[in-house]
Amino acid sequence: MTYNRSTDDTPKIAAEHGAMESLLSKKSNKDIIIIFCRYPEPGTTKTRLIPALGPQGAADYHRLLSELIVSCARDFVKLYPRTVIEIFYTGGNEALMKDWLGADLLYVEQPLGDLGSRMQSSFDSAFLKGAGNVVIFGTDVPALSVNLLEEAFKKLESHDMVLGPSEDGGYYLIGFNRPFNGLFQGIAWGTHTVAADTLRLARQHHLAYDLIKRLKDVDRPEDLIIHKGHPLPTADFREPSAIRSSLKSISVIIPTLNEESNIANTLATVMGFDNVEIIVVDGGSTDGTVDIARDHNVKVMSGPQRKAVQMNLGSMVAGGEFIVFLHADTVMPDGWIDHVYRELQRQGVVAGAFRLRIDCNRWSMRLIELLANFRSRRLGMPYGDQAIFIKADIFRAVGRFVNQPIMEDFELMRRLSKSGKVSIAPAAILTSARRWEKRGIWATTLINQVIIVAYSLGISPKLLARFYGR
Repeated sequence: MTYNRSTDDTPKIAAEHGAMESLLSKKSNKDIIIIFCRYPEPGTTKTRLIPALGPQGAADYHRLLSELIVSCARDFVKLYPRTVIEIFYTGGNEALMKDWLGADLLYVEQPLGDLGSRMQSSFDSAFLKGAGNVVIFGTDVPALSVNLLEEAFKKLESHDMVLGPSEDGGYYLIGFNRPFNGLFQGIAWGTHTVAADTLRLARQHHLAYDLIKRLKDVDRPEDLIIHKGHPLPTADFREPSAIRSSLKSISVIIPTLNEESNIANTLATVMGFDNVEIIVVDGGSTDGTVDIARDHNVKVMSGPQRKAVQMNLGSMVAGGEFIVFLHADTVMPDGWIDHVYRELQRQGVVAGAFRLRIDCNRWSMRLIELLANFRSRRLGMPYGDQAIFIKADIFRAVGRFVNQPIMEDFELMRRLSKSGKVSIAPAAILTSARRWEKRGIWATTLINQVIIVAYSLGISPKLLARFYGR
């Protein structure tokens, strides 16, 4: 199978379990993606993260990563419709898995045995179905991408095996283009020599192999944080309720991607306050963004290149009773903490935001500000560039941001409006004009309105993101 991208964005995967198995049983030389996944049950999922996130937080984190990985696999299948996705699961049952990840995938309960025997069984099953190339990966690597999956399958055109090593000495992906035996025997799973031992066995079995990019997986609390920074002055950041009787704490979460020209100014307006923690969640910046954040001694996490997921990840380690989601090109007004306290303590208010001011002196920007502030005040629908703030327990209760590439703030506000009032503080944040300057003021405004209408009509966020250019 030659890997040229399909021009048809509609997945050619059968929607039902039976139809899927029928396709595979015909020796059709389809390629198979196998995802090892656990149903996210608190207390049994991501147990090594429980000391940092608590049982529910660890399960929520696994749910988030799993949905991200499955979404990546689906995006790959849209480009290569002859590829099929199988979920090898443990915990829960098939009905729960379908309800969680969708009925369009094939679900197979993992057999008993160690990781090696389970992977061997899944490879054997796939090749017995007539698969051409088979790639297995888990749900621990947020940086997995469609491009990496393309690279892995392309390498299997000229190699027997492909391996994606992880920074801890294991691997996050392994694939083969033909059946084999014996490669997973005698491996000390969970140690830092897993990848090296696997490659040694591959050489002993005379398998031609190649590697793809080394990535970081997330298994332990130290994997979550790049830099710890100054923690909140509370005993346990997992229990914000412990501080509710005294000072209310605030967590400021800033998603970043190549923001070295803006991040220092943004951080300067939120640093230096008691009971305020700052969490920068970086999406893989290639400039000095992460170094600048470290120099400011704030907490820095790594995440994928998707703002919604970055903000959700930050919320999982946030200790504040209140959370502020702040864009990296936006600076806060004087007295912003007082505004957050005041608005969120009003009767019936569950969230809020600031008035919008754009960093440009043109009269047309004043008109855009006027319209945006009218919309957010009258409709209770502020957008992310207005520094949304929210009670942490409410944010978790409504399910956090939806994992989608665009309109995540709009969707959150739509759900919040069912829980209570969204208030607009009288002070204004100052946000960069770069979005409007890039495309033109009126073109950007028109595109924004078209996307809002299209989203409200049910158009796919992924399609809208391509139209928007995100």
